[in-house]
Amino acid sequence: MPEPLASKIRPKNLNEYIGQDHLVGPGKPIRLAIENKLLFSFILWGTPGTGKTTIARIYADALDAQFFELSAVSAGKDDIRKIVNLTTEDSRPKVLFLDEIHRFNKAQQDYLLPFVESGLLTLIGATTENPSFEIIAPLLSRCRVFVLNELTPEDISKIIDRAAKSVKLKIKTDAQEWLSNFANGDARQAITLIESTANLYKSLTIDNLRNALQSKFLRFDKQGEEHYNTISAFIKSMRASNPDAALYYLARMVDAGEDPLFIARRMVIFASEDIGMAQPTALVVANDVFRSCEIIGYPECAINLAHGVIYLASAKKDRAAYDGLRSAQSDVTQYGNLPIPMNLRNAPTKLMKKLGYGSGYEKYTDADLLPDKLKGKRYFRS
Repeated sequence: MPEPLASKIRPKNLNEYIGQDHLVGPGKPIRLAIENKLLFSFILWGTPGTGKTTIARIYADALDAQFFELSAVSAGKDDIRKIVNLTTEDSRPKVLFLDEIHRFNKAQQDYLLPFVESGLLTLIGATTENPSFEIIAPLLSRCRVFVLNELTPEDISKIIDRAAKSVKLKIKTDAQEWLSNFANGDARQAITLIESTANLYKSLTIDNLRNALQSKFLRFDKQGEEHYNTISAFIKSMRASNPDAALYYLARMVDAGEDPLFIARRMVIFASEDIGMAQPTALVVANDVFRSCEIIGYPECAINLAHGVIYLASAKKDRAAYDGLRSAQSDVTQYGNLPIPMNLRNAPTKLMKKLGYGSGYEKYTDADLLPDKLKGKRYFRS
């Protein structure tokens, strides 16, 4: 089986490495660690295709360590045990590169911890997720965290040049620019598309690259940080009454295959939370969008979503109902279940009526109906 192009052109040392100058440039932490032969565990946190695996391999090779690579998607305790118990004449330190370390559950991370603590394993974890949320505190405290930035278009362009030379094809400037934008900071995407195109065609043109592209891919892990970043940007764009930005973030979610009911559900919440009394019919529209998505589904329900998004983004905003609820909830938390005024209590029995339950109740009144401790409090301000 031929070696994949990404593996074939993978840098062997930092002088060949492209990008992440804040980590591997002169005087920067990973370069200093390599130059000074410093062995320690660390986490590489960054989006796909930013060079996490390459850094791990360069680091282990430069420190003359045994290098073991596992993916947390398929690996488990037995795989770690085999590495720890491996007995050979090789006395070099063992470096374990655990890709997608956030996929390890708490029990698996707990199992890994003592080997890292004792120095039997030097851990290099790679993750696309925030380590603060995905890695247990004891393990995280024993690792340094290095954040990898998305590769710039200039970085991607250099990698494209390297890949094109490796497949012995020239790439025109317009195709290079197109591919740099398509890659969206992910070197692996650019390399893979070049490899696919080279297998089918004799030139790297925009048309050939597009034809070789089987399916458009936008980075959007439904369980990951990008998922929450995108939905946050979507909501905040509608809140700012910016339909163009809201439509853009909607398009990203639709193209990534996000559940339309998840999007519509957030729109129903938004209609009451951010528009509320300023335009009460917004809730009706949002509910109809949700129902449309239930009945129609993709791809056509994307049109219903767009219709609703423009309506909600363009509507006047009023958070009085939401703010009033939160203020009332705060008092409930602070004061607990305060006694309900007697005139508002239900009186289904003669005894309860005798005790004064419901006494003095008036259907229509301007009287303050709050518990005595909260008299005069105002939650809703129109």
